[in-house]
Amino acid sequence: MAERSLAKKLWYDAIRVVARLTGVCLFRIRVFGRENWPTEGGGLVCPNHQSFLDPLLVGLTCERRLNFLARGSLFKFLPFRLLISSLDAIPVEREKSGLAGLKETLKRLKRGELVLIFPEGTRTSDGELQPLKGGFIPMARRGGVPIIPVAVDGAFDAWPRTAKFPRRSVIHIRIAPPISAQMIQDLSDEELLEELERRLEAAFSAIRVTRQRA
Repeated sequence: MAERSLAKKLWYDAIRVVARLTGVCLFRIRVFGRENWPTEGGGLVCPNHQSFLDPLLVGLTCERRLNFLARGSLFKFLPFRLLISSLDAIPVEREKSGLAGLKETLKRLKRGELVLIFPEGTRTSDGELQPLKGGFIPMARRGGVPIIPVAVDGAFDAWPRTAKFPRRSVIHIRIAPPISAQMIQDLSDEELLEELERRLEAAFSAIRVTRQRA
């Protein structure tokens, strides 16, 4: 993909500002661990998945631009296609090999960008963490980038799978310490899954407590 135009950069920044204002007003968002965002270089951002709001929620916590993977079916609804296309979302065809999406993801990682992928694969049905899938592992290994675990809690209450529209809630987000590129190469696939799961669980448990006290 060519260098982004000034208009696209300004559009992304505008959406982030609107998302931050909305998040504070409607969801009383609190963010912990901002210092764990890498200030430069590529990275694979791996949050748990509670609702449709998650990409925006994670994006508003980071001063750098995030790239998002989106399943191909989301591009079929015109208004949503226009929105996610304007944000340079990477389409992933689950029914096919997904090779084109993988290639584009690796391209962006290697040019030093952050790419968000949900390692659980789909939204939770009860607000709790789900078992992780290993689809992110080849991207992290071949990209040679760290993994940034991000825990989100409260987004399920704001917009569960059964609801047509979001509602007011309290949302807390914690960015956990990254798993370094060197550690990723040293661990087996099973060990890497366990390490990411451990860091997500620790961050999720911490913000579950802070939300209960809010």
